[in-house]
Amino acid sequence: MARLQRNPGLFFAAHSVLAMVILLSGCDKPPTQSLDNAKARLADAGKAGAIRYAEPAYRKAEKLVQQGWLEIARQNGRLGPLRDYKTADSILALSILASQEAIAKTRDSLDRVSFKTRLGLEDLQKQIANWTESVNGSLARYKLERFANAAELQLHVAQNLHRRGEYDAALTALTKGNETLRQLSVLFADFADADARRLSIWQSWIDETLANSRATGGYALIVDKSAHKTYLIKSGRLAKSYNCELGYNSAHQKLLAGDGATPEGRYQVVQIKLRSSKYYKALLLDYPNDSDRKRFAENKRQGIISTRARIGGLIEIHGDGGKGDDWTEGCVALTNQDMDHILEYVTAGTPVTIVRKSVNWP
Repeated sequence: MARLQRNPGLFFAAHSVLAMVILLSGCDKPPTQSLDNAKARLADAGKAGAIRYAEPAYRKAEKLVQQGWLEIARQNGRLGPLRDYKTADSILALSILASQEAIAKTRDSLDRVSFKTRLGLEDLQKQIANWTESVNGSLARYKLERFANAAELQLHVAQNLHRRGEYDAALTALTKGNETLRQLSVLFADFADADARRLSIWQSWIDETLANSRATGGYALIVDKSAHKTYLIKSGRLAKSYNCELGYNSAHQKLLAGDGATPEGRYQVVQIKLRSSKYYKALLLDYPNDSDRKRFAENKRQGIISTRARIGGLIEIHGDGGKGDDWTEGCVALTNQDMDHILEYVTAGTPVTIVRKSVNWP
């Protein structure tokens, strides 16, 4: 000490070094725990789905974390006694609050979208049930049921996604299901329009059949495809009705062999099959007649069917029916008991009129 006192320069230098050490050391520590907490809370918000459902609040919290981090770095660059981490602490505290707000808003949004999804599921399920009933009762079932099945598949997908909390994906599946039902409704309306345009023609066939039966006092058969009924007529009046099944694709006129459609037109029985039918007993009809051949040729000319297509034949009213579904290749199927009954009255030459739909008879 005496030596330093004898050397003022050396004393001043030592004093300056000591002061610098004190100045640089400081005593305020960086709020690393606050920063870690803010980062962790922001991560929780991200996992909760805040980026999707509460993005403004999430971005606010994210920005505050970055600001707090930068403020800590700025203070670390200052001399020890001048460091002040209070602002960084405040910013990080605000970030935690913003993350909590983002989480709360996310939960609210998820509750709303979950509720919306549940309503969508219930609505689609009801629509499918209604359309399934309509499709099952329609001759167009063969073409329409694939749309109903596709919509039902989307419903099952949406239900599974909803159970897993994947609401956005569930809503997407619901949208696809509803679009499929929209396509079904358009196709259904097209079939209805086509029926309406030809209804007067079918009714005229029925009227002529009834008039002829009334004039001759003889028997006739009328098949109403939409009603799935075969009517036995005697002297122009209904004598007996039978449930019947048709070709699996009977929503339209028969176009060609193998299309699964039951033909529409005025025919007659050309053969009674008591032992030679594949399906119990049968009445063989004169399909194709002249009208069928003309229509077939015109369809080929217009390119509606292939030039290599065949018109087909062997259309019968036969037994082995009662299955409760349209299943034949184009024939009309009755139960064996009903075939036995109808054969008591029908003979070769009996008129058979097949229409897609009737509204005024019987």
